[in-house]
Amino acid sequence: MISRRDFLQVGMAASAMVGASGFGNWAKLAAQQTLTQDQLLEFDTFGNVSLIHVTDIHAQLKPIYFREPEINLGVGDNKGEVPHVTGAEFKARYGIADGSPSAYALTYNDFSSLAKEYGKVGGLDRVATVINSIRAARPDALLLDGGDTWHGSYTCYHTEGQDMVNVMNALKPDAMTFHWEFTLGSDRVRELVEGLPFAALGQNIFDAEWDEPAETFESYKFFERGGVKIAVIGQAFPYMPIANPGWMFPEYSFGIRDERMQEMVDEVRGQGAELVVCLSHNGFDVDKKMASRVTGIDVILSGHTHDALPEPVLIGETIIIASGSNGKFVSRVDLDVRDGRMMGFRHKLIPIFSDVIEPDAEVSALIDEQRAPHEDAMSEVIGTTDEELYRRGNFNGTWDDLICDALISEREADIAMSPGVRWGPSLLPGDDITREDIWNVTSMTYGKAYRTEMTGEFIHTILEDVADNLFNPDPYYQQGGDMVRIGGMGYRIDVTKPQGDRITEMTLLKTGEAIDPAKTYNVAGWASVNEGTEGPQIWDVVESHIKKLGTVTLDPNTSVEVVQG
Repeated sequence: MISRRDFLQVGMAASAMVGASGFGNWAKLAAQQTLTQDQLLEFDTFGNVSLIHVTDIHAQLKPIYFREPEINLGVGDNKGEVPHVTGAEFKARYGIADGSPSAYALTYNDFSSLAKEYGKVGGLDRVATVINSIRAARPDALLLDGGDTWHGSYTCYHTEGQDMVNVMNALKPDAMTFHWEFTLGSDRVRELVEGLPFAALGQNIFDAEWDEPAETFESYKFFERGGVKIAVIGQAFPYMPIANPGWMFPEYSFGIRDERMQEMVDEVRGQGAELVVCLSHNGFDVDKKMASRVTGIDVILSGHTHDALPEPVLIGETIIIASGSNGKFVSRVDLDVRDGRMMGFRHKLIPIFSDVIEPDAEVSALIDEQRAPHEDAMSEVIGTTDEELYRRGNFNGTWDDLICDALISEREADIAMSPGVRWGPSLLPGDDITREDIWNVTSMTYGKAYRTEMTGEFIHTILEDVADNLFNPDPYYQQGGDMVRIGGMGYRIDVTKPQGDRITEMTLLKTGEAIDPAKTYNVAGWASVNEGTEGPQIWDVVESHIKKLGTVTLDPNTSVEVVQG
């Protein structure tokens, strides 16, 4: 008798057969460069249920450039496993040809030249077109938003998330979960959530005082689609008070709460759920571990770590889907659910090539309406760049280098620290840098640029703590983003070592001297989680620096030596 896992592996094969890299035949069209919308959206409708997944949009309403990471290291059991594979190795893993659309969409190699060839990605009016196309084939498809939606842009900051709420409502999601949304402050989050025409989910969002599920958020929601009773369980980002300022949402506590997740799965199964979907903002490695510990979840729609994978990952009998970030991709998953079980699936990661996909006119007009009051301020040109400006990766990207340079220069510091956040679009060499571009990589509600004194020993402690959040071999202890970005200082990191032993050879770059544990250094940074932080806003610091430069040029950053064991 064929097992359910065998059925799912057949589904994995079907997913892979959609194309060499899960994209359909568009991956084979590099020579002609004749991508069409129909080719991007081509899909053989399968089974009786369709899921549409978007996540980590970070308030990007318009098309952008977004470079995928060059360095994404896995540790422990995840070393060398997707999504911790990049560049040439990633292309080899999925059979992606150099110079192809999929190479541009999924890797960093030759990014600027391929970007000029294939154009920008994303734009929620293009996303709307894709969603409408899927709904035309499967009218009752479920649209699920993985969170990090109401954060990350000039207009989102100035409207306290209202621009994104208005546009996303037009896309008609069925449910969402949360992370950066909470940095709007709990009062504003509650106000927005109470007005949503769809489910706000998070089984792990608790009332901090009473240690019980928070009333504002549902743990799960039932849907009847394709003759199937579907339960969608929400999983918000577990480490809110660690990664973000707890004083902004003191009423709430979080955590993975995988024992309660098991209780929720059992509860919905007991109420007749035939398909159980987890809408997660855990991060991919955490989702893998949770899938190994919680039984009965059919699909995990993964978010937070911004991974874009052309094929699902199978953990036990659970498939995990990763749909990228910044509006760059939409995932479609068709499922065959029979006799209360998921028997097979087909999956496609759809890249939103904005020059190929026709924008939805209604959503396009709505986006322009949200942006109109701010257009003059956002569009002001602050400077130009000779560099490819990007952020994503375990260590410094060029945007981070520029921000650190601005902190050192404008705040008269020896050393700069910039948070290892994953969001933020890219710019190409020769591009103007507008005020909006600066805000796209700095916008947050606690963006003040502090200047303080730290001993060498304290700086070492900070680096070790952040490194453990990223490189602890147990995913449940990976509680932050990427590595804190450092300016003015070099160091060596061995990601295989235990906490306390990873960071060595700390050096002050301007003198070449070793960092003295007992000596005090002037350090500038931003995004402190401490309440009452004083200083100018980071976007003003960066704008001032760029205005003085006129044209941005950066020296190659070789200050971090990475040892992988």
